[in-house]
Amino acid sequence: MRRETGEDTRRVRTMSRDHSGGPKSGPHGIGILVTGNLLGGVAVASGFAVGGLLVERIGGTAVAGLGQAAGVLGAAVAAVPLAGVAARHGRRRSLTLGYAIAVLGGVLIVTAAVVSQLVVLLAGLAMFGVGQAVNLQSRYAAADGAAPGARARTMSIVIWATTIGSVAGPNLSEVADRLGRRLGLPGLAGPYLVSVVSFALAGAVVALFLRPAVRPSAPATGPATDSSRTVGAATALRWAAAHPVARFAVVLVAVAHATMVMVMVMTPLHMQHHGMSLRLVGVVISLHVLGMYAFSPVFGWLADRLGAVRTACAGMLMLVAAVVLGFVAASAPEGSALTALALTVLGMGWSASMISGSALLTGAAPDHVRVPLQGATDAGMNYAGAAAAALAGPILAAGGFHAVNVAAAVILVPAVATAAVLRRSGSPAAGTGTGVRPEQAVGRGAHPADTGSG
Repeated sequence: MRRETGEDTRRVRTMSRDHSGGPKSGPHGIGILVTGNLLGGVAVASGFAVGGLLVERIGGTAVAGLGQAAGVLGAAVAAVPLAGVAARHGRRRSLTLGYAIAVLGGVLIVTAAVVSQLVVLLAGLAMFGVGQAVNLQSRYAAADGAAPGARARTMSIVIWATTIGSVAGPNLSEVADRLGRRLGLPGLAGPYLVSVVSFALAGAVVALFLRPAVRPSAPATGPATDSSRTVGAATALRWAAAHPVARFAVVLVAVAHATMVMVMVMTPLHMQHHGMSLRLVGVVISLHVLGMYAFSPVFGWLADRLGAVRTACAGMLMLVAAVVLGFVAASAPEGSALTALALTVLGMGWSASMISGSALLTGAAPDHVRVPLQGATDAGMNYAGAAAAALAGPILAAGGFHAVNVAAAVILVPAVATAAVLRRSGSPAAGTGTGVRPEQAVGRGAHPADTGSG
C-alpha cells in the first residue's frame, strides 16, 4: 500500500474544509448553472429592454434613467449579502434566494404598472436587479467545482450562456407585451411576466438539481487554518489590498466594467446625435453584446492555457484599443463602421478582463476569504458601473463622444498601475500568468513541481 504523505493529508484536509457549496464537478453541475444562467439572462434582458420606457411612462422623461440606475444599484447592494449566504450555507441557497428576490421584484414591477406608482416601480426594479447579481455569481459557483487548470474555461461557459438570454430576451418583449394586454395589464408590463416566469424556472432548476461539490473528509494532522470561519467584505478587501494578485484582480474587474459602461451607455446618444438610425444603433449594441459574451469560451481557454494575468493584460489592451477607435470614430464623417468595431472590441476587452480577473480571484484567495471577496468585487464592479453611467451624460454634454472615450481611458489607469506593481512585486503570478502562489497551491493539494517551485 502507498504510504500517506503530508501532501496527501493537506489535500484531503483542504477538500473537507471547502465550505463554498460549489456545484458538483462535471458536465451535470455545469449544465445546471448554464441552464439557470440562460433563463436568468432571458429574464434580465426581457425586463430591462422596456424598463426605461415604463419608468418614463409613469414618471416622465426626466426620471427615465432612474430605472437602469435602480437595477444596477440593486445588483450592487445584493452582491455582498448573497456572497455571505454562499459562504455560510452554500451556493445553491444563495443563488435560489437571489432568484426568489428577483421574482418578487418582477411581481412588484407589474403591480406598479397597474397602480401607476413610481416609487413602487423603482423598488421593484432594484429587487429585479438582484437577478443580475445572481447571474454574475453563478460563474464563481461553476469555478468551485472545477479543477484549478480549468477554472477560467468553466466560468467562461457559464458566462457564454448569457449570450442566448441577451439575444432572446429583447426579442420576446413585443410578444410578451401583447400577452400582457390580453390579460388586462397596462402596456409594457407584459415583458415582466416573462421575466417572472424565467427567474422562477431558473430558481427551481438551481434549487432542485444543483448539488454541492464532493468533499471527502479525513482527520487533520498538523496545524491548519480554520477556513470554516467567515470574514466580512471589508476584511476580505483588506486582505486583497495586501496581496498583489488579488489587488490587481479586484481593481481590474471594477475598472473594466466602468470603462465598458462609460462608453456603451453613451454610444446610442452619440449615434442619434449624428443622424444614425435606430436600426443601426440596434445593430451596434447587438455586436457589443456578442463581443461581451460570445467569445468568453475563447478567453477562458486562453486564461487556462496562457495564464490569467497574460489574458488580463490582453483584455486591457483591447479596452485601450476600443477607446482609441471610439475617439477616432467621433471625428469620422461616416463613423458607423468604426463605432461598431469600437463597441465590439470594447465588449471583447470586458469579457477577457472579467474572466481572467475572476479566475485570479478564485485562485489567489484562501477558502475563508474567497467567497466574501468575490461578493465584494462584484459589488464594487456594479458601483463603479453606476458611477460611470452617472458621469457619462455630463461628460458627453460637455465634450462630446471624444471626451467620453478620453474619460474611459483615464478609468483604465488604476488597472494598468496595479498590473505594473504586480510585475515588480516578483509574485510567481506575474511570471506564470496564474493567480495561485506556490505555497497556496501546495496547501490545496498541488505538488510543488506543478507551480514551478522546488
